[in-house]
Amino acid sequence: MELVCPAGTPAALRAAVDAGAHTVYCGFANETNARNFPGLNFSAQELAEGVAYAAARGARVLVAINTFPRAGDQAIWHRAVAEARAAGAHAVILADLGLIAHAAEAHPDLRLHLSVQAAANPDAINFYAETFGIRRVVLPRVLTVEEITAINREIDVETEVFVFGGLCVMAEGRCSLSSYATGLSPNMNGVCSPASHVVYGEVGGQNEARLGGFLIHRRPKGAPAPYPTLCKGCFTAPATATGAAQTGHLFEDPVSLDATELIPRLRRAGVTALKIEGRQRSRAYVAQVVRAFRAAVEAVEAGAPLPSGLLAKLTEGQAATTGAYAKTWR
Repeated sequence: MELVCPAGTPAALRAAVDAGAHTVYCGFANETNARNFPGLNFSAQELAEGVAYAAARGARVLVAINTFPRAGDQAIWHRAVAEARAAGAHAVILADLGLIAHAAEAHPDLRLHLSVQAAANPDAINFYAETFGIRRVVLPRVLTVEEITAINREIDVETEVFVFGGLCVMAEGRCSLSSYATGLSPNMNGVCSPASHVVYGEVGGQNEARLGGFLIHRRPKGAPAPYPTLCKGCFTAPATATGAAQTGHLFEDPVSLDATELIPRLRRAGVTALKIEGRQRSRAYVAQVVRAFRAAVEAVEAGAPLPSGLLAKLTEGQAATTGAYAKTWR
């Protein structure tokens, strides 16, 4: 199975390739990709150099152009597609219907992958494949393995699924919560919980984190803290006629996805590629995760036991879940 690994910087791309990634995905340093953070991502020249580095070592590069263009200002997104093709990228990952239509018409030789934000059912996937020649779809993290199996029976394109990293399941990137708190949209500006809107402080001997003025985390000193997003915040819900007030993680638990143990089942479900999330992570993190999953993939191919416990210290809050794949995530 193909191992698709993240790279937020040229150094991370080289680290991923050297650690055994079959494929690396990255984005440009602008709002055309959904990890538009300061200090991350690639210029056109850096992308071309990264593609050459990967190709020389038998790996491929995908370019995520997975935000939605503003009406009347599509030129930035069109240029990103053209620059990805010029750099020799294996494929582009697109979400917007109009941008997909443009890419298919302007660059008919460019391989197109469908972003997780675009489709999650066979009819929609088949429409994109038949109309625009989509070759692969990234499936959302809200499906069970059985549902993935059923989708693969009805489509004739490759499927890619997430197996490690952050659990972004607020409509897979279309997060109204972050937009409400900060005024920046993850699926248009490419920024979820921008660092400029995060404030940390100490109150009553505990560490607090706020996003856009909203208190989202309170932890004892020294305790692991989750990524500062509203969806993983801890809130108090008022009492209702049917229940008492409660405080907890109402949207999403602050843990990471780790579907290592499900790789054999995903393979039987017809999945082509396994995707690791984490373009904002360090190159050391990327290298360690890639090595662990390369070992897991090779173990499955060889019929050997899966390695375990290799990534426990790299998960968010040092806790992990198989998410919706096995319906253990609430």
